[in-house]
Amino acid sequence: MTTHAERPALKGTVSALRVLGVADLPAAAAYLAADPVSNVFVASRIEGALGHSWRLGGELWGYGQGRKWSGLCYAGANLVPDAADPAALAAFAERARRRGRRCSSIVGPRDQVVSLWGALEESWGPAREVRDNQPVMAISADPASAGDPKVRPVREDELDLLLPACIDMFTEEVGVSPVASGDGSLYRARVRELVLAGRALARIEDGRVLFKAEIGSVSPQACQVQGVWVHPELRGQGLAAPGMATVVRYARSRFAPTVSLYVNDFNEPARRAYEQVGFARRGTFATVLF
Repeated sequence: MTTHAERPALKGTVSALRVLGVADLPAAAAYLAADPVSNVFVASRIEGALGHSWRLGGELWGYGQGRKWSGLCYAGANLVPDAADPAALAAFAERARRRGRRCSSIVGPRDQVVSLWGALEESWGPAREVRDNQPVMAISADPASAGDPKVRPVREDELDLLLPACIDMFTEEVGVSPVASGDGSLYRARVRELVLAGRALARIEDGRVLFKAEIGSVSPQACQVQGVWVHPELRGQGLAAPGMATVVRYARSRFAPTVSLYVNDFNEPARRAYEQVGFARRGTFATVLF
């Protein structure tokens, strides 16, 4: 991770920052459309909130004059800077400092996350983990490899089969169980929401999930796959690439023309599988975990 000495000093004017309202959302969506792959998480939140404002799930901060922004930042369960210049990042950091940490992670384009964390670390630190090299990959065409015909949308009556695989994947990926702090009802509701929306796909045989993935974020231009998981007993047997090929075809036909994801740089098997399908690198994310 970037050291304090390497981090640029951020200077910005907090008075140019405001919390955006419903009337601002169409213009905010247009602002983020310049880079639909990098900005898909926040764009998806905005898309949901256009029909139901409560679906935003947090605050959206804009920096600039009127609707001429030089940065946006989503502040909810995650803190996500998007298309933000140094002045905007400084203002976002100051507001976040004043509010105190309410999120479980900071995630987004690496240069923006590094700068934001550099300004927040003294008051918010230490982080549980910093992952500063997460390749962002995307595909905007049919997969280069054959799909798995047994991968399909999960039915609502299969939720109890899918949920343990989702919990295992989350725990393995993040290092903390999503149900560790309570009864898990909120996490179950989120997984159920994805199932009902047709955004959870899996290969299920004899009551066991062998492969699964969810389409977590959707905007008109792009969608983002998350939670890719192969049963531990079956890893290395070639299930991931065909499964992902099916997910890509399905996502492009149902949701958006470009399918994206981001992956830890140290996860070589996953990166090879995605490349086999036809994913190509489009950028780099970083994640600060608390």
